[in-house]
Amino acid sequence: MDLRVMGFDPAVVDTLHELLDFTDETDESSHHAPSRAYVRDAKAMAATPADVKELPDSYVFVVDMPGLKSDQIKVHVEDDNMQVVSGERRREKEKDQGVRYIKMERRLGKYLKKFELPENADREKILAVYQDGVLTVTVAKKPPPEPKKPKTIEVQVA
Repeated sequence: MDLRVMGFDPAVVDTLHELLDFTDETDESSHHAPSRAYVRDAKAMAATPADVKELPDSYVFVVDMPGLKSDQIKVHVEDDNMQVVSGERRREKEKDQGVRYIKMERRLGKYLKKFELPENADREKILAVYQDGVLTVTVAKKPPPEPKKPKTIEVQVA
């Protein structure tokens, strides 16, 4: 239920949202429960739709990230083979304090997707383009290794 519809002050709701937006804190009381950061990332990964295509010379990752600006998106490769795409959309601060939301359905929060890159992906040739709420990351393929030529050993007379 949206608290704003119930007549709560938007500034109060924003403050509550900020307080309840858990960061990378861990819960020390339970060593077996997943951390809040892990749960938040898992939810973000499940809620971030993506397609992966293989072309003859590259891999293409298409990720829906509506409402973000290009400077809010981060693309990087970690552990030498894990491509990570992330971004976060926060609630906009209302300039007019008289604003009262009737309904809020647009997605807020973290966008996150991780892709394991194949062995032949060239980690030095990655291009990321963001247009109309869709991020397209193209990772070039390394050329196939040249076949090894047989080596002829000259037989010497002793």
